[in-house]
Amino acid sequence: MASQVAKSFIKAHSTTAKFDTARRALSVGAALQQKKTLPDRTGKNIVLVDGVRTPFLVSFTDYSRMMPHELARHALLGLLQKTGISKDLIDYIVYGTVIQEVKTSNIGREAALAAGFSDKTPAHTVTMACISSNQAITTGIGMIAAGVYDIIVAGGVEFMSDVPIRHSRKMRSLLLRVNRAKTPAQRLSLLASIRPDFFSPELPAVAEFSSGETMGHSADRLAAAFGASRKEQDEYSLRSHTLAAQAQQKGYFTDLIPVKVDGKDGLVEKDNGIRVSTPEQLAKLKPAFVKPHGTVTAANASFLTDGASACLLMPEAKAKELGLKPKAYLRDFTYVAQDPVDQLLLGPTYGIPKILDKAGLKINDIDTWEIHEAFAGQILANLKAMDSDWFAQTYLGRQSKVGAPDLNKWNLWGGSLSIGHPFAATGVRLALHTANRLVREDGQVGVISACAAGGQGVAMLLERHPDATPN
Repeated sequence: MASQVAKSFIKAHSTTAKFDTARRALSVGAALQQKKTLPDRTGKNIVLVDGVRTPFLVSFTDYSRMMPHELARHALLGLLQKTGISKDLIDYIVYGTVIQEVKTSNIGREAALAAGFSDKTPAHTVTMACISSNQAITTGIGMIAAGVYDIIVAGGVEFMSDVPIRHSRKMRSLLLRVNRAKTPAQRLSLLASIRPDFFSPELPAVAEFSSGETMGHSADRLAAAFGASRKEQDEYSLRSHTLAAQAQQKGYFTDLIPVKVDGKDGLVEKDNGIRVSTPEQLAKLKPAFVKPHGTVTAANASFLTDGASACLLMPEAKAKELGLKPKAYLRDFTYVAQDPVDQLLLGPTYGIPKILDKAGLKINDIDTWEIHEAFAGQILANLKAMDSDWFAQTYLGRQSKVGAPDLNKWNLWGGSLSIGHPFAATGVRLALHTANRLVREDGQVGVISACAAGGQGVAMLLERHPDATPN
């Protein structure tokens, strides 16, 4: 529109002075049409400078012989290389993980030491299921806002190729007593009490401790409750993989860093779980959890994934002092919690209206949506819940529905169903894709949201920084 007006003006008025007047008028008009900048609640204008992630790989593939802290080390080193910041300037590291390697219980610290950070740089590990690196980011925001530190690295790692498998409780108790026994006779007596059921191992499960139900069963029930059909779920999953494949081919995943894996030729350079199938192939798959009539399958659920991520946070003034070009302002965040049985995966439905209300925004004010895809049925249930007056009045304490987000702005580079979901690393990916999409799509405000085990969830608001680039 602006270019058309300019052309008409030039045609009618040929003098340079008149053209300059028109150009200034157009600039003022464009500025007036810009959306209002979101308020800074911290007094620090905290920014996401940049971030990286290793390629997200299907578990038991190329990363399978590594340890989690090694994968995290690659992300930390990649962040330093991409931003050019000296590791000596980092004040603090907050790192997320969910299923912990027992040898590196504070994986943030071990990864930092392995990456060559100073042993004087404190680090701690957080866990909040699928939103662990969101928690790492917001913990960093809090530290900066409080004036305790200036420069924070936040991230997360998940390594499902090697998880701790425990002896049964009976065996653990016996071995501890054997270890405390004072004589050989006492040890032999205790070992003689071993029974066959002592040898049954305890494997970690993606299940709720409070209900004993796996997340897949919860997703199946939730999809049924909101009438999300198998066909709808398969169509959404196909959408995710198709969009991810397109973004991958176009080179949009600029947050990726290559990883050299010992014993493997070449570099690991891209996510390997993106597979564009056909509706017919998806329809052939059998239910994975509720058999034989469930609707959640291996194709419309996120898969076990290995991966790590890291990002750099600081006040805007510090970034300018260091000559860095931030990607986005970290404007606001909120955490929510609800019934972990019937509403386990509805975190976005609770978190999104809360964060929008805080900022005085409506659904249509949002330019990009990056929402964690645990299951296609979970996404569809959240979309239906947000567009339901009944749900809003019954559970959200609202007079009317939140509304349905525009899917033309929703997860346009795919999501966890296709890119992969290393539990504690996904939050940083959501933030980076939001920041980079805002630039490529000429947007200003992006929403991030995710559900998590325990019936919890997060919602975050990011605003494009004027210096941002998508690379």
